Amino acid sequence: MTETFAKAITDRESLPVELVDDAGHAIGTCPVSQAHQAPGQLHRAFSVLLFDDAGRVLLQQRAAVKTRFPSRWANTCCGHPAPGEPVAAAAAVRLAEEMGLATSCTEVGVYRYRAEDPATGRVEFEWDHVLLGKLSVGVPRPDPAEVADYAWVELGALREAMAADPAGYTPWLAGVLELAERALTETWPR
Repeated sequence: MTETFAKAITDRESLPVELVDDAGHAIGTCPVSQAHQAPGQLHRAFSVLLFDDAGRVLLQQRAAVKTRFPSRWANTCCGHPAPGEPVAAAAAVRLAEEMGLATSCTEVGVYRYRAEDPATGRVEFEWDHVLLGKLSVGVPRPDPAEVADYAWVELGALREAMAADPAGYTPWLAGVLELAERALTETWPR
């Protein structure tokens, strides 16, 4: 069983990502593993946040075998579109793969960040498209090779938990949440 998990991770690390410039324009490609080697290469990514009818957000705890920020709590799912692939389409595929869920999502902005993982030495340097969705029906069926656990969390409680234990959460979650909360109060349909 461990060989299956290792193979899945190795295969994902060899997939191509789209490198971008400071304005988010495509400038080339490289494998996932290369984009995340220090000092990191700016590349396109996405982060999905799903909300339920009560306004809670669905978080996942990343699997311990993840090559970047393993075992930390993060947004519902995240990933990288293939070069030239529409972000929303890639996000829908990844949401099904990681969490066993399907729902429509709307892009609400881009969060650019760079974060070094002290445990693995890998670097996240991403032009991160943030997508929001509402899950009114369905129960997460996470892939254990990707997700260790999941939880529905009220936003205020999440902010408190992140302040109390920042190392328990991925470094991009705060920025993704900021964009999401702005969209929830300004433009995103509920």
